[in-house]
Amino acid sequence: MRSTRRTLLAACVAAGTLASLTACGGGGSGSSGSSGKSATYTFWDPYPQFDASSDWGKRVAKCGTEAGVKLKRTGYDTTDLGNKALLAAQQGNAPDVMLVDNPVVSTLVEAGILTKTSDLGLETASIQKNIIGAGTLDGTSYGVPIGANTLALYYNKKVLSAAGVDPASIKDWTSLTSALKKVKAAGKKGITFSAIGTEEGSFQFLPWFWGAGGDLTKLNSAKGVAALSLWKQWVDEGYAPKDVLQNTQTTSWQEFATGDYAFGENGTWQLGNAEKAGFPYGIINIPAQNGGSAPVPTGGEFVTVPVQQDTSRYDVSKKIVTCLTSDKNLLPTDTTLMYVAPTTAVQEEQVKANPKLKPWVEAVASARGRTSGGLGTKYPTISQQMWTAVQAALSGGKSPQSALDEAQTAAGKG
Repeated sequence: MRSTRRTLLAACVAAGTLASLTACGGGGSGSSGSSGKSATYTFWDPYPQFDASSDWGKRVAKCGTEAGVKLKRTGYDTTDLGNKALLAAQQGNAPDVMLVDNPVVSTLVEAGILTKTSDLGLETASIQKNIIGAGTLDGTSYGVPIGANTLALYYNKKVLSAAGVDPASIKDWTSLTSALKKVKAAGKKGITFSAIGTEEGSFQFLPWFWGAGGDLTKLNSAKGVAALSLWKQWVDEGYAPKDVLQNTQTTSWQEFATGDYAFGENGTWQLGNAEKAGFPYGIINIPAQNGGSAPVPTGGEFVTVPVQQDTSRYDVSKKIVTCLTSDKNLLPTDTTLMYVAPTTAVQEEQVKANPKLKPWVEAVASARGRTSGGLGTKYPTISQQMWTAVQAALSGGKSPQSALDEAQTAAGKG
């Protein structure tokens, strides 16, 4: 999960599309009619940072070639991609294959625009259950994960050493806060993270919320309030900068990369940047309130096949999805994206090639899907209220309890 995630379901309702979408099927953008003989298939993904000359761009093009067609790829910002997918389906010109952020899958399924993997004959048995679970509704999967990522704490070894902090001593919130206090006293900065008012803010808050035992259907429980109070304490006492309110995960990383911070909460995808940071670093799991590792959210995208009026196109679409997600291609693809593969076999290959991925593989194995547990399309509404509460509390506008009380009331009406 790298870019801004907003509430797609709310956007759909505002556009008045949900009711009509369930009856719509795309014709496949770039199709030459209903014969299904078009040599051009369309592919949308949330990676606008990768152009045609990138490893990812070349991999997508190669999968088109192997399927016997030209694959026209378009990269959109994650939020834009979801909104465009809904509108395209309404207009009857949905793309043939689409890579979407995992929380978006449930919204698109409710809109009736994704085909079931079982109907396409796609194989998902080898994929870890918690990873495929993020794209599964009522026991049915609607896509194949291309990989997964999650969060942990990067730490600057020099900063911790100068402050007399042993990273192995950080076992819970109390010991982490104590470490931040020592770092500040030593003249350095404590921790940076993203608390921005988007899905990125919720994504980063979830390990602390879940680490306190919080339940997304009860945002204002004492456990949820404890997590938000922790973040507020850090900001109020100067252990975390006030700009976490505007920080994306990218700008938060840039702060950590200055070398002034002891800790940075960030994801698997920053490993390449960590190697270039110019200072020795380490990684520890995000601690739960009373010890142990906190549950972390599963990030990553699913390759999906939107519903088409011309069902003869599905055979080629299946070949494209299989090409992108086969064990043979997952290793180079996930290496390019700095993702953890969704299958144990490929994860083992990844760790063998790069031992620094081991803690990330372990974290992904115990990660939770944001829409899991029956939340489905309720999650975007809950998440929006959660990030709104985080913003209100950290800015000083409301107390953590008041902010979450208001969030729970609003989420209940959503």
